[in-house]
Amino acid sequence: MIRALLALSFALLPTLAAAVTCDDIDQDGNRYTVCSVDTQTEDLRLFLRDEAGAILGQFRDVAQSLNDGETLAFAMNAGMYHANRAPVGLYVQDTTQEARLLTGGSKGNFGLLPNGVFCIRDNRADVFETLAFDAAKPACTHASQSGPMLVINGALHPRFLPNSTSRFRRNGVGTTANGHTTYFVISNNAVTFHEFGSLFRDVLKTPNALYFDGKVSRLHASSINRSDVGFLLGPIVGVVE
Repeated sequence: MIRALLALSFALLPTLAAAVTCDDIDQDGNRYTVCSVDTQTEDLRLFLRDEAGAILGQFRDVAQSLNDGETLAFAMNAGMYHANRAPVGLYVQDTTQEARLLTGGSKGNFGLLPNGVFCIRDNRADVFETLAFDAAKPACTHASQSGPMLVINGALHPRFLPNSTSRFRRNGVGTTANGHTTYFVISNNAVTFHEFGSLFRDVLKTPNALYFDGKVSRLHASSINRSDVGFLLGPIVGVVE
């Protein structure tokens, strides 16, 4: 355990390693892949549709949609979606808003309030609790609403239970307080919300973190020769090089 945490601490230092790094770690008997993105230097974007308006849905489709000379270095599913794969809550891409912010209760994990918004701006990215986002109204170049929040101002979501029996493969995102480093995490075995949120709070020490999804969770990371395939996705977050 100590060796794994030491390896993580060195591997995720953006000043000493590549601007996008992905590493496998163990935490309390669970296995995770953690990808660290330096938002001051990396081109971090959201993807949903191609030029014709059709939803992309797969990492290979995102890669094929890029301009000549661009490559997809990293990608992950980035929010919940309806049966037609349209975003459930707020979705902004290249400053264009496709779906509106939802501040009320709803069904499923998205409605396990408080939920939140992942917001990408110039040289930074942040996770906001939804009502805080609505009050601050930050100008996001890209934004995706999802839920529930995993960590809120340094505390776990109040409805996460240590003895929960609900286990799924999950993925989510957390950001440092200065917005310069974003951690994307996917579990490689089924975990509870409490276990997943604790990784962001106790190991990555992100003040705020957001759940993206479960069951459909997937990762593309060229640095570790991984590109998951499976169900068609809605919103996707990626780093373009």
